[in-house]
Amino acid sequence: MHRQRKLDHIKICLEEDVNAPGVSTGFERYRFVHRALPETSKENVETGVTFFGKALKAPVMISAITGGTGLSARINKNLAAAAQSLGLAMAVGSQRPAIEDDTLAYSYQVRDVAPDIVLFANLGAVQLNYGYGVEQCQAAVEMIQADGLVLHLNALQECIQPRGNTNFEGLVAKIGAVCAALPVPVVVKEVGCGISGDVALALMGAGVSGIDVAGVGGTSWALVEKHRAESELVHRVADAFADWGIPTATSLEMVRRIAPELSVIASGGIRNGVEAAKAIALGADVVGLAAPLLEPAMQSAGAVRSRLEQLLEELRIAMFCIGARDKGDLRQARLDRI
Repeated sequence: MHRQRKLDHIKICLEEDVNAPGVSTGFERYRFVHRALPETSKENVETGVTFFGKALKAPVMISAITGGTGLSARINKNLAAAAQSLGLAMAVGSQRPAIEDDTLAYSYQVRDVAPDIVLFANLGAVQLNYGYGVEQCQAAVEMIQADGLVLHLNALQECIQPRGNTNFEGLVAKIGAVCAALPVPVVVKEVGCGISGDVALALMGAGVSGIDVAGVGGTSWALVEKHRAESELVHRVADAFADWGIPTATSLEMVRRIAPELSVIASGGIRNGVEAAKAIALGADVVGLAAPLLEPAMQSAGAVRSRLEQLLEELRIAMFCIGARDKGDLRQARLDRI
């Protein structure tokens, strides 16, 4: 069941238009003030940052995509090899299939090609209400020798996917118990609907180390699940929620306002380095992307690297054109709302 679902998700994301319709990330509402005299050289632009105590060459994370199948193994190895060569962070897809069948663990294991990257394990937070606990979370981390754990929130997706798990009651306390027990940082992320300020406040209280806002504006998991719907009713319901959520830029501002000291990842529809620069200027520590890397990851590590190199060059040029020498300058950059 898990294996077929993972294969379905890959096929749908490659072949169907599953971008949230009629809604954007919100980054187009902001413009940098161009600095005609940057008073620096482009060669002096430094994109490196520290992320959970480890150095990244750029503030970029390959967000969770897949796992649990042979195809997933190839995708994850290609993503991880590219992350290693460029000094970026990465999260694997949900490891629930491998927790329930350890013969699938190989499809998530990438340390052989990426010994040095900041690597995150991944489980659905809702599984804490379906028999999972600290033991399974620790197992997910150990399975891939991860530096941290992502617990993802996907309430809307669970409502629409066949036989979804929809009991999200009492999860804040259970997330808190995981944070207290695990020896690695715990990041909580949405999967494309955004995180609001009040949820960020609750997560801060639970002791999370970071939040990935994963707002609307990119892949709509309601639309992905629409293509797997087993009835016409669910098919129609999914359409109603295709654009549901908080735009990424709005969610980022909400979370950063509530949690000024927390590590914040901005993902959800970020497609180029200019948007990445805007996200960092609005308060993100790191930006995440997934969908643009899926097709390259089907080909090779080199194809993934090429796509990421484009984004990194766009980020460097954006920083240069506003006179930002590093992340600190970028955070202080003038960003006008239009």
